[in-house]
Amino acid sequence: MGTVHFDYDGETVIVTGASSGIGRAIALRFGEAGATVINADVREEPKSDGEPTHEKIVDEHKGTAEFVHTDVSKPGELEAVVEAAREYGGVDVMVNNAAMQHSEPFLDVDQEAFDELHHTNIRGYFFGTQAAAKDMIDRGEEGCIVNTASISSEVAQHDQVQYDSTKGAIKMITKGTALELADHGIRVNAIAPGQIATEFTEGWSDEAQEAAGEGGFIKPVPLGRAGFPEDLAGPALFLASDDADYITGELLFVDGGWTAI
Repeated sequence: MGTVHFDYDGETVIVTGASSGIGRAIALRFGEAGATVINADVREEPKSDGEPTHEKIVDEHKGTAEFVHTDVSKPGELEAVVEAAREYGGVDVMVNNAAMQHSEPFLDVDQEAFDELHHTNIRGYFFGTQAAAKDMIDRGEEGCIVNTASISSEVAQHDQVQYDSTKGAIKMITKGTALELADHGIRVNAIAPGQIATEFTEGWSDEAQEAAGEGGFIKPVPLGRAGFPEDLAGPALFLASDDADYITGELLFVDGGWTAI
């Protein structure tokens, strides 16, 4: 199947956590679609080798993009990145994606690790949505917000209580803000990735996927493979597009059928 081409020419998109992984794939696809993309992250360089996301958008797609250092656990820095978007007319699409992953048995989790995870994964989405929505409302813009949730928003997994609880919160932030912002014409939805090969999932190379037929974490996926960050880009652009104009408060599972089992 060919790539669906969306047109975001003239729109400004903020993507948090856009330097690597899912955020990078989403930012690059928005850049390809003509958007001005603001990469909001704590690091400019990708975790793996490669050109910084904003530079890649400019070089490959001749688009407009910039990097803004942003710690999403600090609401003031989220407000600052939204202010940066005003230089391009304001936020049209906000993609709350930056998150931390932490796996540890429940009885071993200490308060410091718990707080760090929750401050990034919950504060970042709550106040990122708030900052973007205030800008949209001030400008009379019926914009879109797309959150990166997870299959962990619905399904518990061993050694993941602290992480699952943040993704469950993102589900309810999505639904609650969709309800509260509907009067302003602002839609809020979420993509819910399944088993995606990112920096969080070491060893999920092509070779690892081939070996998965003998057992392991990705064997139960009905489509027979783990996902990749690029698998999330199309769904994110769809939810932010006019084609999804009557969709709000929804989680779109992108998991190869894993939650259908």
